[in-house]
Amino acid sequence: MLIRIRHETTHDYGAPVKAAIQRLLLTPRSFIGQQVRSWRIEIDRDCRLYETEDAFGNIAYRFYAEGPFQTLTTTVEGEVETFATAGVVSGAPERFPLQLYLRDTPLTHPDAGVVEFAKGVAAREKTSLARLHALMSAVYGVMSFEDDATHAATSATQAFDSRRGVCQDFAHLFIACARAIEIPARCVSGYFCRADGATEQAAGHAWAEAYVEDLGWVGFDPAHGISPNEAYVRVAVALDYLGAAPIRGARTGGGMEAMAVKLRIDTARLQSQS
Repeated sequence: MLIRIRHETTHDYGAPVKAAIQRLLLTPRSFIGQQVRSWRIEIDRDCRLYETEDAFGNIAYRFYAEGPFQTLTTTVEGEVETFATAGVVSGAPERFPLQLYLRDTPLTHPDAGVVEFAKGVAAREKTSLARLHALMSAVYGVMSFEDDATHAATSATQAFDSRRGVCQDFAHLFIACARAIEIPARCVSGYFCRADGATEQAAGHAWAEAYVEDLGWVGFDPAHGISPNEAYVRVAVALDYLGAAPIRGARTGGGMEAMAVKLRIDTARLQSQS
């Protein structure tokens, strides 16, 4: 599948910003499951983008912009060809030993209730892969997707207690459950091309990957109850969504801040390349 993406993020500040610095994890990289055909980043301020690769192997850009300004817009646009791999991730950079992905973070730390839930689901299955699929189905079944139910600092245990959340809450709960049964897991940020044909979306997507012996890293999307297929574009990975977030930064001045996202994801016609 050839997926075309245009993602525009505008920060609107209540007072002039004197200066701002941002880190962007908005650039997918090619691996066996996807091939980036074109990609560009634009910032509507006078600045220089510096490309780096972070510790997880994500393509990161950083920039510093001097003010004064009251709006800041970042736009990414491109095309990615994707392939069905049954959720298996192959050919992406791996920088850390598996033990790192058993480490809890404030967003993924499981309390006693989450541990009991995870072990109860896993106890019914005989293999790691079966346990992970069972956990994905269980999280999908117990949680309700609600846009305004949580915020960026909501933890897996808080989302589990309320049984509500958005895609990163589903991912954090799945990751907490997987680590509770000693399976390495991590968070993924990226994009999802909807099967219903809707092209305008409110935000990007988040899901999880867990390590399975003899397969390697395998994707699980508990928000949809499926493993990622050719409708997914994988952008960045980290221990939780905070680490894989598309945009993070700091500023001087600016007062209150509002963020608006315009995201269009659709399919493009595949053309042979000679």
